[in-house]
Amino acid sequence: MRVSPSVRAVQVPDANPMHPDFTTIYVIGNGQVMTVDSGEAMDRYQWMLRGYLAAAEKAEIALAALTHHHADHSGNLKWMRAELGAEILAAKPGIPLLKGRLPRTGVQTLQDGQVIDLDGGVHVRVLLTPGHSVDSVCYYLEDEGVLFSGDTLLGSSTTTVGDLGAYRATLKRLLELPNLKVICPGHGPLVHDPRERLQGYIAHRDMRERQILEVLRADGALTSWEIMLRLYPELNPRLRFAADNNVRSHLAQLEAEDRLTVFAGKPRKASAAKVRREVEHARQRDLVIRQAKKYEAERRRAEIRAQENPPTSQWIEPPRYEMK
Repeated sequence: MRVSPSVRAVQVPDANPMHPDFTTIYVIGNGQVMTVDSGEAMDRYQWMLRGYLAAAEKAEIALAALTHHHADHSGNLKWMRAELGAEILAAKPGIPLLKGRLPRTGVQTLQDGQVIDLDGGVHVRVLLTPGHSVDSVCYYLEDEGVLFSGDTLLGSSTTTVGDLGAYRATLKRLLELPNLKVICPGHGPLVHDPRERLQGYIAHRDMRERQILEVLRADGALTSWEIMLRLYPELNPRLRFAADNNVRSHLAQLEAEDRLTVFAGKPRKASAAKVRREVEHARQRDLVIRQAKKYEAERRRAEIRAQENPPTSQWIEPPRYEMK
């Protein structure tokens, strides 16, 4: 889908309730292009991207930029390096969080304010925008007014927040961008009213803070989960953990501002033996998953070979045919 003269969107359907509508990979520039995010480590993202490039683009990916380390955005970085030869671009705070997902070579770290120059006079500015995650990055194509927001701002819902103070500062920074026309989120449709949406996000956080304070005034000392249930009584249960994270981000900021009394909890301590068992179980499970993926790839290659080669396994000497 064409977004602007230099930007295309590759939208991949997604059934995850945390990823409304679809997950999107963006292609910027012409000739030697840059992508924003790579999708989850699932075949459909690779097929969609490769198919799009084959069907619609006369270009090759030179740069694969990342908005943050979460697996649904970074899952195919190794594949893009190995199969497409792309250089990987990631923010420095995200490098230690990408263990196992970065290729051994071809990784560049990004700095705030850095400008990435692409073919055809396309210039993309790097904005470090922490809040959703510590390593969140937005990319801004100012000449065309296009902001790539990753999960900092979504297309049809609010996002989860790790550090609320940093996130509020990020929203104000994005609101001040000149010539902003459209926001390209990691999930959901494009945002064509960017300033109104950013103002709405700021107002939403202010409203949620007021609601939390009202619940605490009315009901006294509560856990974050109890607060979450009062604020989101009809929420899809699969989204409760994410909603609890958002409540806790508000509580952390209120605590830092000395606006709350906090009663320390008592963490549950697992025995060393239980921890070892869980680690070993996870290791064995990962081995099985990797082996299953290997078998699946072998079967796929065998099916392709069966289509390309004669059925020698069925015949010592196959029938021959000749005109009478």
